[in-house]
Amino acid sequence: MTRVLVVDDSRFMRTVIGNALGEAGYEVETAVDGSKAVSLAGTFDPDVITMDVEMPELDGIDAVERIMTTNPAPILMLSAHTERGAEATLDALERGAVDFLHKPDGSDSRTIVQLTDEVVRKVDELANANVSTVALARATATAHATRSRLAGNQGQGTATGNAVAGGSADVQVNGDHGTVGPNARPEIEPPSETDEDTASLPTERTTAPTIVLGTSTGGPKIVERLFEQLPVGLEAKVLVVQHMPPGFTNRFAERLDAHSAYDVFEASDGEWLERGEVAVAPGDSHLEVATEVDDCLRVRLSDGERVHGVRPSIDVTMESAADEVSRELCGVVLTGMGVDGAAGIEAIKAAGGYTIAQDKATSPVFGIPCQAIKTGCVDTVEPADGIVDAIVDAFTTDGENDD
Repeated sequence: MTRVLVVDDSRFMRTVIGNALGEAGYEVETAVDGSKAVSLAGTFDPDVITMDVEMPELDGIDAVERIMTTNPAPILMLSAHTERGAEATLDALERGAVDFLHKPDGSDSRTIVQLTDEVVRKVDELANANVSTVALARATATAHATRSRLAGNQGQGTATGNAVAGGSADVQVNGDHGTVGPNARPEIEPPSETDEDTASLPTERTTAPTIVLGTSTGGPKIVERLFEQLPVGLEAKVLVVQHMPPGFTNRFAERLDAHSAYDVFEASDGEWLERGEVAVAPGDSHLEVATEVDDCLRVRLSDGERVHGVRPSIDVTMESAADEVSRELCGVVLTGMGVDGAAGIEAIKAAGGYTIAQDKATSPVFGIPCQAIKTGCVDTVEPADGIVDAIVDAFTTDGENDD
């Protein structure tokens, strides 16, 4: 039987979520705070964990970090639908959580019944999450924990220089950049035209390619890494559809912007997208390409019917790009649950664009890429760390290797 650990300081929330999961056939254990969750993660060995964000003793963010460094498991965050809650949730995703849901707070029509239904559906989804990607999240959390310890030591004047965390992350500790808090991220140098990964790109492109990137469960961390690596010399125009509710997509865009050489923003209706810019679809709005003028795209937002139960929809954005973009075009689908994106990939391929899907081994949830691959319209299937190279190859070698 699949085991689920429900972590929440509210007895009411523990009870209703636990009962819903129990009725769905799961073995359920509960914890009242992050400290007890860390302990139970080792003894109960849950297959999935639902984690509240704000709790006494040890909050959900730090609990995620500790669990992912000791007993990694797919973690579903439950957060308040507020700016503070959005920021905390994205922190938790950064430290290894896989997905999130926001709790009803009276600001919309969501109810407790809807939340419990969604929790059961998400747990069903995460119970089959790829274990290897959870291990990757564990390494990320370990690196974050090491950075935090080094930052604390540095504040006492006892640590300097570089540290290697988890055998893979080089982090420069530099007092010139101010105090590094426990939620801080390493500073990332934006790509430059002389970097090795951009040296082969044309220094002056006659046109800027358009990339449409769609993802859902497990996507934020992968998208963030992608934009850390995407060569600025490509000068792409990028549209991102990440399934997220309102209030979260703006914070997500700000985080991408802070760690990318591209200018990333949450899209507004009628806005123009130019070279080196990234537009993120707002939560609860479809993002469409309205028109292409010279080398710029004008986008529009709509509150049309949900597609495959979601808004924004990957299909809506990709199909509009296929209709309106006459220059170089690439569609990319990453990890996520469902079929959204499959029709969009078909449309981009039919329009002469290049199509890429993330592989099963590196996808926490392989639904979206799998459905796209089944259409027969995906040009290449790549691991998460191979997506950027595939994009660059699509626009510099027409998707073909020299050999």
